[in-house]
Amino acid sequence: MITYITDTLVKLTAADSPTGFTDRAARLVFDELSSMGYKPVFTNKGGVLCKVSDGDTEDGLILTAHIDTLGGMVSCVKENGRLKFTDLGGFSPQSTETENCLIYTRDGKTFEGTIQLVNASFHVNKDYHKTERGFDNVEIVLDEDVASADDVKALGIETGCIVCFEPRTRITKSGYIKSRFLDDKLSVAILLAFAKQVKESSSLPPRAVWLHFTVFEEVGHGGCASVPEGVSEMLCIDMGCVGEGLSCTEREVSICVKDSTGPYHYGMTNTLIALAKEQNIRYAVDVYPFYGSDADAALRAGHDLRHALIGAGVYASHGYERSHKDGAENTFRLICAYAYR
Repeated sequence: MITYITDTLVKLTAADSPTGFTDRAARLVFDELSSMGYKPVFTNKGGVLCKVSDGDTEDGLILTAHIDTLGGMVSCVKENGRLKFTDLGGFSPQSTETENCLIYTRDGKTFEGTIQLVNASFHVNKDYHKTERGFDNVEIVLDEDVASADDVKALGIETGCIVCFEPRTRITKSGYIKSRFLDDKLSVAILLAFAKQVKESSSLPPRAVWLHFTVFEEVGHGGCASVPEGVSEMLCIDMGCVGEGLSCTEREVSICVKDSTGPYHYGMTNTLIALAKEQNIRYAVDVYPFYGSDADAALRAGHDLRHALIGAGVYASHGYERSHKDGAENTFRLICAYAYR
């Protein structure tokens, strides 16, 4: 199944989907589920909801992963033909400096550009090293023959156009997965693999199971709606944190016990840990200091749910991220173990 996960991930990262501009990637997910024989539906917000098991409908389980990613939006066309942009989702502009990007216009055209520091030539700018990077001094240099705001506007580029960063997806011989937007397209690929597993299995999970591929997670309200009647638990699949002070690596599934909102459901988390031990799944238990999930959004919206959060370990989150095939496989195995228990 890991080959299916990585192949699907490559397709997903190639489909630009910053928050608020997710139709293409959502359609890819919808079509993939349909090709398996499911009957997914689009939510009003633009996510994809799909029932994969018709078991106990009084104790249903919903599994979530988010389609939307970080990105940008043109906030100003400058007089010199360069573009100012604002963030869609939370990230430092320093993490996008020198990155290739695509600008999508409202009439369906795309243009290439590069995100650069204002006055980016090292041999010209004496303050190059000292300049603090921010959205006021990082700009998009269009790969078009433009020298004025009028030149740019004649192309159809204006305030509100979407900016998408090149994902640069690579899978190394050693099994590492490197790309922008592993948060959360790696989890989307893993959930699609779970749907494939259910469809090809001789048995179904004993309870009703839905998949919700959400949008607008990166701005905080992805999972706040579209929870079907009868669902009592939400298992959110999102990137596991890797960094100083945490125990997870890219090769494990991370079980989060607390994030910025508060603790996850103690009993549900206990069950996940017990299953990982029982089935020899490599896992880590961590507290995420700066994090929020679709499960948090669902509870803030008033849904009465037990909630938990797991995901493949991902290093350098909201930058050029890295995970590993082992982390993806361990996450897939834990999802299956929990759904089929």
